[in-house]
Amino acid sequence: MRHALITGGAGFIGSHLAEALLRRGDHVTVVDDLSTGRLENIAGVMDHAGFRFAIETVTNEVVMDRLVSECDVIFHLAAAVGVELIVSDPVRVIETNVLGTHAVLTVANRYRKKVLIASTSEIYGKNSEVPFGEEDDRLLGPTTKARWSYATSKAVDEFLGLAYHRQKGLPIVVFRLFNTIGPRQTGQYGMVVPRFAQRALRGEALEVYGDGQQSRCFCDVTDTVNAIIGLSEHPGAVGQVFNVGSTEEVTILDLARKVLAIANECGGRHVRGADRIVLVPYDQAYEAGFEDMRRRVPSTRKIRDAIGWAPTIPIEQTLRQIVLSLQ
Repeated sequence: MRHALITGGAGFIGSHLAEALLRRGDHVTVVDDLSTGRLENIAGVMDHAGFRFAIETVTNEVVMDRLVSECDVIFHLAAAVGVELIVSDPVRVIETNVLGTHAVLTVANRYRKKVLIASTSEIYGKNSEVPFGEEDDRLLGPTTKARWSYATSKAVDEFLGLAYHRQKGLPIVVFRLFNTIGPRQTGQYGMVVPRFAQRALRGEALEVYGDGQQSRCFCDVTDTVNAIIGLSEHPGAVGQVFNVGSTEEVTILDLARKVLAIANECGGRHVRGADRIVLVPYDQAYEAGFEDMRRRVPSTRKIRDAIGWAPTIPIEQTLRQIVLSLQ
């Protein structure tokens, strides 16, 4: 039995991680300021004997000192995420990510607690040499494009965590997430799958940005959580960086078609003809000069070799669960 502290644990991935740890018999404490997390995400575990919850920011040193001193391992998921938030509020993104991670690492080092840091596929930027390996070069746009502030802030998180490991001996594991999807994910900050599903169920046309030929790999949150837990238990993962994601590519246009088909099967209000999918220029969707990545495909060889992990849940099954959860 372990006592896990999850920062951002009322968020999409954090709430699923909390449930999985509790099912194993672990004790779980969640700290979340509810800026993007939601109480309803953890409503199902609020009465669990092994669960505790604190509404607070990770930069509150007094609260974090107590919570960290009582835990065995920290899953640091608290972050500002979502393309729309990155473009509209870059100050919040940078400060939340960098200052939050610094605060967590400072307290973790005081009590010598293992920290698993959630990072992102955005780290690879505009690198076009797929699949992305953990040691591959990063290629980012200019600082005048707010688009790249998130990738940069998460890179600083990684550098800082790995520096604490090398210099101070703190046990650190970094995992880079590639487009995790599942129930409870919100489309509020631009997440594509819930945004598509909500519009499809309302009978509205799905807005695909750009030409729709950009591709991504979508991984079910259950698979993602299994990877995170596996890495937390593997001694050889300490001091390492791991990609976590599916390797099955799908274009955003094809993703929209899949969501429409499943929504229609599940009782969504059918949108007819060519108006079912509308292409929206990036400049109109976000900001002038917005830059996107054409492909984002992980190499998962490293995590497979380390803990034997590979995703098992097909995208169609996950999309169906998401659509049903939104009805």
